[in-house]
Amino acid sequence: MSVTTIIWFIFVFCIIVVSHEFGHMIIAKRAGIQVDEFSIGMGPKIFGFHRNGTYYVLRWLPLGGACIFGGMSEEDLLDEVKPQSGEDEEEILTGESDELPKRKTYKFRDAPVWSRISSVLAGPMFNFILAYLIALVIVWAYGSDKPVVKELMDGYPAQEAGLMPGDEIIKINGSRIHVGREIYVDMVINKNGKPVEVTYLRNGEEHTTVIVPKYYEEEGRYLMGLTNYMEYVDCKNASVFKYSLYEVRYGLVATVKCLGMLISGNGSKDDLAGPIGMAKIIGDVEEVSKPYGFLTTLLNMFNIAMLLSINLGVMNLLPIPALDGGRLVFLLIEAIRGKPVPVEKEGIVQLAGFVLLFALMIFVMFNDIMRFF
Repeated sequence: MSVTTIIWFIFVFCIIVVSHEFGHMIIAKRAGIQVDEFSIGMGPKIFGFHRNGTYYVLRWLPLGGACIFGGMSEEDLLDEVKPQSGEDEEEILTGESDELPKRKTYKFRDAPVWSRISSVLAGPMFNFILAYLIALVIVWAYGSDKPVVKELMDGYPAQEAGLMPGDEIIKINGSRIHVGREIYVDMVINKNGKPVEVTYLRNGEEHTTVIVPKYYEEEGRYLMGLTNYMEYVDCKNASVFKYSLYEVRYGLVATVKCLGMLISGNGSKDDLAGPIGMAKIIGDVEEVSKPYGFLTTLLNMFNIAMLLSINLGVMNLLPIPALDGGRLVFLLIEAIRGKPVPVEKEGIVQLAGFVLLFALMIFVMFNDIMRFF
């Protein structure tokens, strides 16, 4: 692995992790929740400093980050409302003084439940916001693509179902699509040969057909016969906002569908990648991009960062203990029943989640190493 690959890896990692943890921190502080530490990386610290009650620290291993809320297992309320010398405390608390009181700062478990929910939810949401901002840059520079059939293979299912060059595909199995790459997710990687309902526009009129993939021995897989289904769209105008949104939606849909394939057993362990696999992908992209110059390499790294940011956002919303989604489950239960789940019970579930998550990380890392060699 080259030095430049490591630098690009750290660059991509920092973008997505800083965004996620910054989302937690900024919303928590706005909600009056104490933030003890904001860290990037894991392991021994490189350097750190204190500012406004928060310890900001950079650590050696670029494999994660943390936003540690104050007193997450304690019940004490930190009331920072303090009277100035010669002033009546009651005056400040009741707002009768001319000076504004300081905001109350809560330890996490003492903050209002919806403040805690918004603070936990903010991490994944900031990943999606980051993905959209990156998409704006990429789509402005490269443009986007409409799902328009450009070329078909003679005698294959897509042609037999009536599709023709120039047809704009607008729905697949009832779901609206906006960019050509969504066709790949929904149709080309169809491994089980299930029929696909396709709605398309031809001369402004809407038509619907069903494509039944056929298994071809020489290819060893099911095929539909679509070879080119993307029409370039220049987005150096107001359309950049719309197509950037489509880009993020495409990443979200692809991530959710790939997760569904893994859960249903249609995926394989090789569809998973950890830090080592991510570094290898970055190295491969760098190698391909390098002949086209630094700007092309940078934009391709932004593209990886966008997709990984979407992946991180989706993964953290899964209702798994030790992830943001797992904590959200407990907070939503508290909001519904009007009282929190006992600390010791939540702690047991979260600990079990950490153990399972750690085991998964070890498995993925081992799988990455085996593929690397």
